Amino acid sequence: MHPAHTPVSAYLCDVIAQKSVERILDTARIDEVVSDFVTLRKRGANLLGLCPFHTEKTPSFTVSPAKNLFKCFGCGRGGDPVKFLREHEGFSYPEALKYLAAKYQIEIEETQEQRRDDPEEILKDQLFVVNQYARDYFSRQLFESEDGKALGLSYFKERGFRESILEKFDLGFAPTGGSTLTVHAVHEGFRSEILQQAGLSTSHNRDFFRERVMFTIHGLSGKPVAFAGRILGKTAKGPKYINSPETPIYHKSNVLYGLYFARQAIRKEDNCYMVEGYTDVLSLVQGGIENVVASSGTALTPEQIRLIKRFTPNMTILFDGDAAGLNAAMRGLDLVLEQDMNVKVVVLPDGQDPDSYLSELGPEKFLHFLETERKDFILFKTSQLLQQSKNDPVARTQVIKEVVRSISRVPDPIKRGEYIKVCSQVLQVEESLLIAETNKVVATDIQKDRRDRERLERREEVTHEQGTSGTALPSPTTEKHPPQELDLVRILLTGADKMIQVGEEELTVASYILKELEEEVVQEFKSPLLRTIMLDCLDRLAKGDSLSSQVFLQHPNEDIRDLTIQFLSPDYQYSDNWEERYHIVLHTQRMPEDNFARDAQLALQRYQLHKLDHLCDMNAQRVKEAFEANDEEQYLHYLKFQQELQTLRNNVANQDLNTVVLK
Repeated sequence: MHPAHTPVSAYLCDVIAQKSVERILDTARIDEVVSDFVTLRKRGANLLGLCPFHTEKTPSFTVSPAKNLFKCFGCGRGGDPVKFLREHEGFSYPEALKYLAAKYQIEIEETQEQRRDDPEEILKDQLFVVNQYARDYFSRQLFESEDGKALGLSYFKERGFRESILEKFDLGFAPTGGSTLTVHAVHEGFRSEILQQAGLSTSHNRDFFRERVMFTIHGLSGKPVAFAGRILGKTAKGPKYINSPETPIYHKSNVLYGLYFARQAIRKEDNCYMVEGYTDVLSLVQGGIENVVASSGTALTPEQIRLIKRFTPNMTILFDGDAAGLNAAMRGLDLVLEQDMNVKVVVLPDGQDPDSYLSELGPEKFLHFLETERKDFILFKTSQLLQQSKNDPVARTQVIKEVVRSISRVPDPIKRGEYIKVCSQVLQVEESLLIAETNKVVATDIQKDRRDRERLERREEVTHEQGTSGTALPSPTTEKHPPQELDLVRILLTGADKMIQVGEEELTVASYILKELEEEVVQEFKSPLLRTIMLDCLDRLAKGDSLSSQVFLQHPNEDIRDLTIQFLSPDYQYSDNWEERYHIVLHTQRMPEDNFARDAQLALQRYQLHKLDHLCDMNAQRVKEAFEANDEEQYLHYLKFQQELQTLRNNVANQDLNTVVLK
């Protein structure tokens, strides 16, 4: 059980000390972390596997132990061990660090303080904190208050739930008072606006949940993101269930009830049971079937299906015996097929749901029932619809169209072919007919997808144009950085500590670049993010601090971490096969990772050329304005300066860069 009285200060954010962060990141190995979730096989110096973030048949997910990074060349995601855990497990940055600390048995130091950076992140932290408080409050009410024990606890015990299950899933009770939770939370230091934004209080400062048993809805990291309340008593007024509204930390389409607790069991069993209600999950888990989640009575979404696919491609859906409800549910399952999931269904006897039927059979017989009665979804759908058609030719035509629509949703053409072969026998129609009809649907879908992509690209182009005109500014991580600035930063982030020969002097790449770029020049960088990085590098160099890729990968600024990861895992790499398989060796220059001296020199010259181009444009405008104002002295002065600038620019372009300037 949760502590009886937890002051609001105890819910503040845990901030991991920087030296602990550095030790964790220095110790964590990307191949060891990813291997816990993805099957990898060796290919050259790297490891290869199927990407856990998108559907693919040919492995494009690459893990580089040397760089300690992963990169998917299919969907473009990449990063270090922390980034992988955040993307795959839904962890926050501190949660990923704590996971790694536990994995490598590293003791971490923490301090407690409030976030002071991004307002959106601050709000999310506050919502998590107030939900943790509410979870603990509801739990205390269930186990300690008179009403909680008399109404809530007795309800759960009548349903046969043990206290260990109630505690594991953070179940609770919302008291009968109109504003009991709100008053207590405000007294503990929570602001009423945060309670309202979390969906715990109404705009009139009354409790949103009253006299209901409470189900805590956990995110993938285990944090409470929302609540559901079930009404008590058959004569009570109001909807049977009410849920928290959507918030910055809770999007109903992205959450599955029980997934946090079921993840390991789903991986182990390589199958996920899908049920409808909260109590169905509780009953099955109590009965020893832990690989179970609930859709909470809503239609499955692509996001929820992809959540399951992170852990297994196999899903078994449990349906109540209601025929009307079964037909409605089957129509929504084509969405699961589109995600290339292997879907099976189990239909329970009439009048039964997973909770009641498990109680009737007992865990062992119920599990045997599931294993023996589950059927492939498409074949089950075919036989069900065929029975309902009753040999009516028109109805049979609709059945064939329904089956074709489902088969066409299967991405794998080999699997589609097998379904066509089997369904043609069940439907007693020519296999060639099903092939032709399926191909028509697939072709139509491809055309629709192409139109949708083109429409999206046009919309993105319009959005980008609006952003550059100042009406919709892009975020620092997606804005289009000036290429000359970006190139300099790329070299710093990937090779700051590399030693290069400059004349007779041996310098680090960082020393060479920053020696050429004074602070006044860096202040003129147009990109705020790149300017921040360069000034940070100047400051570290002045203090004598070391600069390396690892420093930037561990940087407290997430945008800088992400940009470093992006540069360290480029979309295109020099293939080992050129030398190993074809015996083709790079003779014209050094290998890319050893070419920092030339790379840095060219980047500085390109930046210098870019600056001279900009000065020429500015001075040309002054020449024009002086001419139009009939100011001969100023006109001649700026004209002479323009000639000097152009000579200098052309020298840099022609002699240093072999670039032709056509103006």
